[in-house]
Amino acid sequence: MAEAHQAVAFQFTVTPEGIDLRLSHNALKEIYLSGIRAWKKKCIRIKNNFASGVYPASPSSWLFVVLTVLGTMYTRIDPSMGMIGKLKDHLPLRRYMSHQGQNLVSALLFATGLWLALIFVMRQILKCLLSYHGWMFEEHGKVSTTTKVWFTLVKIFSGRKPMLYSFQNSLPRLPVPSVNDTLRRFLESVRPLMNDEDFRRTKALAKDFERNLAPRLQWYLKLKSWWATNYVSDWWEQYVYLQGREPIMVNSNYYAMDFLYVTPTTSQAARAGNLVHALLLYRRRLTYEEIPPSTLPGFPIPLCSAQWERMFNTTRLPGEETDFIQHRVDSKHIVVYHKGRYFKVWVYQGGRLLNPCELQVQFQYILDENSSPQPGEKYLAALTAGNRWFDKSFTFIVFANGKVGLNAEHSWADAPIIGHLWEYALATDSFQLGYDDDGNCKGEADTTLLLPQRLQWDIPKECQEVIMYSLKVAQKLAEDVDFYAFPFTKFGKGMIKKCRTSPDAFIQIALQLANFRDKGSFCLTYESSMTRLFREGRTETVRSCTVESSNFVTSMESEKFSVDECLNLFRIAAKNHQHISRLAMTGCGVDRHLFCLYVVSKYLGVNSPFLQEVLSEPWCLSTSQTPIQQIELFDLINHPEYISIGGGFGPVADDGYGVSYIIVGENLINFHISCKVSSPLTDAHRFGKHIIQAMSDILALFNLDARKP
Repeated sequence: MAEAHQAVAFQFTVTPEGIDLRLSHNALKEIYLSGIRAWKKKCIRIKNNFASGVYPASPSSWLFVVLTVLGTMYTRIDPSMGMIGKLKDHLPLRRYMSHQGQNLVSALLFATGLWLALIFVMRQILKCLLSYHGWMFEEHGKVSTTTKVWFTLVKIFSGRKPMLYSFQNSLPRLPVPSVNDTLRRFLESVRPLMNDEDFRRTKALAKDFERNLAPRLQWYLKLKSWWATNYVSDWWEQYVYLQGREPIMVNSNYYAMDFLYVTPTTSQAARAGNLVHALLLYRRRLTYEEIPPSTLPGFPIPLCSAQWERMFNTTRLPGEETDFIQHRVDSKHIVVYHKGRYFKVWVYQGGRLLNPCELQVQFQYILDENSSPQPGEKYLAALTAGNRWFDKSFTFIVFANGKVGLNAEHSWADAPIIGHLWEYALATDSFQLGYDDDGNCKGEADTTLLLPQRLQWDIPKECQEVIMYSLKVAQKLAEDVDFYAFPFTKFGKGMIKKCRTSPDAFIQIALQLANFRDKGSFCLTYESSMTRLFREGRTETVRSCTVESSNFVTSMESEKFSVDECLNLFRIAAKNHQHISRLAMTGCGVDRHLFCLYVVSKYLGVNSPFLQEVLSEPWCLSTSQTPIQQIELFDLINHPEYISIGGGFGPVADDGYGVSYIIVGENLINFHISCKVSSPLTDAHRFGKHIIQAMSDILALFNLDARKP
């Protein structure tokens, strides 16, 4: 293989005259440039860590404090109230310094200490400010004076030009709710799902748990919350994701899809070239921390950025009892799978990223290469369930017609993180990089690039048998997925806002109505909510099936209620949904607290019938909204066709639905529905029709046409 020889820095041959050593200058140059790039990245990382470490102050503010202290000293004013003199008396090398030198060193030490103290105070003030969430519970459009003052103080103490991780040390810790509050909210959430006898039984179990076992478990949980950065996240990652023994395909991984109406090019290699380059540009921005920290939509409130750290160079390593996440600081290549074969593609040349047209050449070489898979290679990835490698942080898929998709492993991060990457990649592909008239990547390719290197495998026969068995499991799992994605175009966020209600509450209540019409009963409903207002926060559950939403659904299915009565019940349900959503975001949800109490009980070796029963209940309706986080990257007015259909996930329960939705602009909502073919109770297309009808029926209650002037 000629391309393999080019990568060797030197070759030697033993002859009778001695050793004939031949150096490859090109390879040595690449090694040199690679080292320069690695050291450059290390220096940038050190600089960024220092800048984030002193935030909300800036490194240049140290010079300002030093000059101020020195300036006051020359006016014979001691700003240190004697501390500079004491430092001067205790300098270890003072006898080797002049009097003026001693004064200068002492002043520098005092100024540095003062600067660090000011940083600590500013950070603590900002942390206290960010711990206040009362503003979130105020009525929409009515901002109190307290909230206005609070917003002003947050802006003052948030500093200027933050980098991705600047706010990490200023974010508050996730609070542990009281057991009484959690159990009260839990009982409220299950009331519409139980008859009177079952509810009395559950209430008795909860009361017994609160009196006897809960105080002991809660004490350990409080202890952890004082010591650990986040009392939930590490256990959630470990026990929910890494110790899960089911295939992560369908059951855990989630996906993102391409533009809904547009395919920028039909060339598979060109689309791969542009998008891979866009992904690598994003990785460079991530390395340099040039990505602005996420904030709460519509508010200058920072969110935790910790999940970005493992976006690239990360994989999930399998183990017998638990898996592990491996993250490498850097990687210089990608692996490409095509027709059962694996290729290693270098993405750097001469210390720079390959441009899109150079990547297109690499991918076209793989498409044209007609070698056969080695024994066991074709279905090797079935060991992680599929023909794709499902335990990578994310896998990028390019289809023959130019359409693209993405599959993400769930343990390292949640959907909004990968969604941010995907928005950037799609926008950069179409609006920044673009294609020529023939659909190829723009630019010129370096003809001396190393060609892709075919990976070599030695797979024993026993292992091949295991691979084929895993393939059958994966195929059976994939064939059991019923999937339906559709754009809802009758109305969108703009029309819902005219109803003076939350778009998310509107959709969630519509899902309750659709589910009742689909199955004839209510079910335990999961809506994902983020807790990234807190450091290392991930998600919390909003239990969307409530007494209030059930009352509304019942009224819609009964002829005894008038339109006005139904509308009033809807408003009550929507207001309650907003309230429980805000509770979940501010650390007062139900499920993560109960989950952690259960983990503590297992560590202590005690059994709780209440916790065992609660955590074994299936989520027959699992829902999540995928937010658009970088709307500025897309021109929805002039180019409404450049919108992604979003993404989704598999069903959680055997007889349940998985529903993902993305609100795009003012007039479009995309829905993704999944369920299992094997269940006689579910049908994705049928449920989609129920959603469309429920959305329309709820809007009709407001009679907006009659209210127009």
